[in-house]
Amino acid sequence: MEFKLHNGSGGLCCKSCGRQDKQLNTYDWLADIPGNAEESEMVEIQFKNTRKGYFRNSNKIPLEKGDIVAVEATPGHDIGVVTLTGRLVPLQMRKANIKSEADIKRIYRKAKQVDMDKYNEAKAREHSTMIRARQIALDLNLNMKIGDVEYQGDGNKAIFYYIADERVDFRQLIKVLADAFHVRIEMKQIGARQEAGRIGGIGPCGRELCCATWMTSFVSVSTSAARFQDISLNPQKLAGQCAKLKCCLNYEVDCYVEAQKRLPSKEIELETKDGVFYFFKADILNNQITYSTDKNIPANLVTISGRRAFEVIGLNKRGIKPDYLLEETHRSEPKKPVDLLEQESLTRFDRNRKNKNSGDGNNGNGNNNGNRNKKKKKSSNNRPQGSEQPATPQPQEQQSKPQGNEKRAQGDERRPQRNNNNRKRPHNNKPKPQGDKPVRDDKPVQE
Repeated sequence: MEFKLHNGSGGLCCKSCGRQDKQLNTYDWLADIPGNAEESEMVEIQFKNTRKGYFRNSNKIPLEKGDIVAVEATPGHDIGVVTLTGRLVPLQMRKANIKSEADIKRIYRKAKQVDMDKYNEAKAREHSTMIRARQIALDLNLNMKIGDVEYQGDGNKAIFYYIADERVDFRQLIKVLADAFHVRIEMKQIGARQEAGRIGGIGPCGRELCCATWMTSFVSVSTSAARFQDISLNPQKLAGQCAKLKCCLNYEVDCYVEAQKRLPSKEIELETKDGVFYFFKADILNNQITYSTDKNIPANLVTISGRRAFEVIGLNKRGIKPDYLLEETHRSEPKKPVDLLEQESLTRFDRNRKNKNSGDGNNGNGNNNGNRNKKKKKSSNNRPQGSEQPATPQPQEQQSKPQGNEKRAQGDERRPQRNNNNRKRPHNNKPKPQGDKPVRDDKPVQE
């Protein structure tokens, strides 16, 4: 099967991908090259768990990925699955340090139904054999744990995988196991990390264990990797499911080592006119250091950048003590708190919409008038019934206003009516007659 790419760059062959349930998979990036399978007669074959081997296809059998074949074993034959063919196999053999090709066994044939029946019968006995072998080791007082049992495809041989902290003399155990199961016994020691990879599980990150998916070589992990990353040395948090230090501690330690080179030493003290500051903690990736005025407890904590810390250290070497530990720009502008939940708020897009609506109302689209009418209705509903009084007639002079005040008069009509008792009397704009007597505004002038 071939997937065609429509961008003119050719095709993408799905034969490159292997089995997704093993950590020994090899991506064949040469699978889509014509004639790649005939370039080499060496074939990579994978068995149960974490075991794979390289065999010679001397019979020129046409093999592809996923074919189940019967291969040569000692004694008898074994059943495995083809995982890699072509010119990439010799490169994998060089990576596995397989130099002598004389010891490489050959492929017999593709597996038949009779071979598969024997294979399934042998695999069905593995769990019961492991439980009984554990009891035998316990009766012999051996300090070891049998983690898994793997039968050969023809059922003539069994591999016992065990874990032990010290050297174990299992010569007596092999005799007892051979008499109990009537097969050839092979003991293979594995580590705690390999056992966790064989069993599998989910890590604290929520994903499947690295040792069960892709890791094949295990590098030693030390507590110095946790110290470089400022991780608390808590054995319960640093240990994985294998009771050893987590392999992922080595993933980012190089990045932290490079970032720590841009920070001053923890032992250096910063002197200012306010006092002496001691190292408290550091945010390595953000290049931020927090200093305290007390060595033992956090007091008057001040956070500065690594560049500012080197500046203060340079001033102290010249005998100069700065006034403040912080820079002038950071002291004048206080840091505003950042609301992280605001980014995920469901109403974060409604603010722009409200601003647009309010802007339309000011431009005369009618939204502002609607708000005023709502206020008018609300105020009229809250007024008591007994407070309604007939309005006094306005003077004739006030009714006839110039045209420039028409908009103001319309705005006054929209406003809710006030109580007449509290209303101020309108001013009479009539000119006062010249004379000795003062004339009142509310009475008509007598001629």
